[in-house]
Amino acid sequence: MKLTRVCNCLALTAAALALSACGPATPSAPPAGPPQVNVVTVHRTRVPVEVQLPGRTSAYLVAQVRARVDGIVLKREFSEGSEVKAGQRLYEIDPAPFVATLHSAQASLEKARANLASTGALVERYKQLLPVNGVSKQDYDNAVSAQGQAAADVATAKAAVETAQINLGYTDVRSPITGRTGVSAVTQGAYVQASAATLMTTTQQIDPIYVDLTQASIEGLQLRREIADGHLQADGPNQAKVALTLEDGTAYPIQGTLEFSDVTVNPGTGSVTVRAVFPNPNGVLLPGMFVRARIRQGVANDVFLVPEVAVSHDPQGHATAMVVGQDDKVAIRKLDVRGTRDSAWIVDGGLQEGERVIVAGLQKVQPGAKVSALESGPADAGNTPVADASTAK
Repeated sequence: MKLTRVCNCLALTAAALALSACGPATPSAPPAGPPQVNVVTVHRTRVPVEVQLPGRTSAYLVAQVRARVDGIVLKREFSEGSEVKAGQRLYEIDPAPFVATLHSAQASLEKARANLASTGALVERYKQLLPVNGVSKQDYDNAVSAQGQAAADVATAKAAVETAQINLGYTDVRSPITGRTGVSAVTQGAYVQASAATLMTTTQQIDPIYVDLTQASIEGLQLRREIADGHLQADGPNQAKVALTLEDGTAYPIQGTLEFSDVTVNPGTGSVTVRAVFPNPNGVLLPGMFVRARIRQGVANDVFLVPEVAVSHDPQGHATAMVVGQDDKVAIRKLDVRGTRDSAWIVDGGLQEGERVIVAGLQKVQPGAKVSALESGPADAGNTPVADASTAK
């Protein structure tokens, strides 16, 4: 009985499996279309070429205020770190010894003048007596010689008076330039010496202020070669503007101008010094600060601006980009890049006018694959639109 039931169950199961095998088949999914990518169409344009250089600020004028006479410092008449004017008195050195020297020189001058008057009168008297043989010719010559020596004594005394006046003036130590003072190296009661040129303080003019930048000599060589080849149109000397970025990454609000580029390459670093000058009315820039500067060197003609997200580098370090051809197939291009502007690469080789560069969906495609290209706007590309860049001057 049990065996009969088992056989019936097996028969029913086999029948059910047979019926299910004969049922209708499940329809398969339709084949997927080509992957979709976002592209940006690139056009030739003119782009300002800028170079970023590191550098440090330095004072426009630096004056080391040193003692020019010996003496005791009686007082200091400025606050450290304050602004002073040219000719403003900074220190007073004890003038008493120099006043006495001046008075002595003035007395010597009066004595020499009196002696000159006496010898002059004697010469005039002998001159009248000489024709009548009232005096000998020798006596007359001696009187003329004495008059000459007296005149020389007067000149010497005058020079001594002027020297004494100059030294007395040096007791008032004045600032030679308008600028900001540093730390005072001497205090009231200190003894300073002219022979040792005792440093008393330093005055620096920091408005305007210099920025000394360092540029690799090979960059300058490449710049001159590109100008000669016509790939780069150089700006005029009055158009070389410089923008500055401070140590904390903020932009300095005032533009500077390029002063000169050194003609000598530093053999140790292979670099040249480029100097710019910046207005500094608020004293934001201080000597010795580290800064970065952007210098516009010219205008690159017939180049492309390609969003940074579209450019990658192969194992050899060459810049590459994926483009979509007229047949909607993907191809890879090796690019000649010359730097960046904002969020785009400046490309002067490897692309053609009107080519479509893939900016999104790169991970879904390979060279030779067919794709569906969708033109991206600025927000989709994540970059400044190429069409706007073409208006840059």
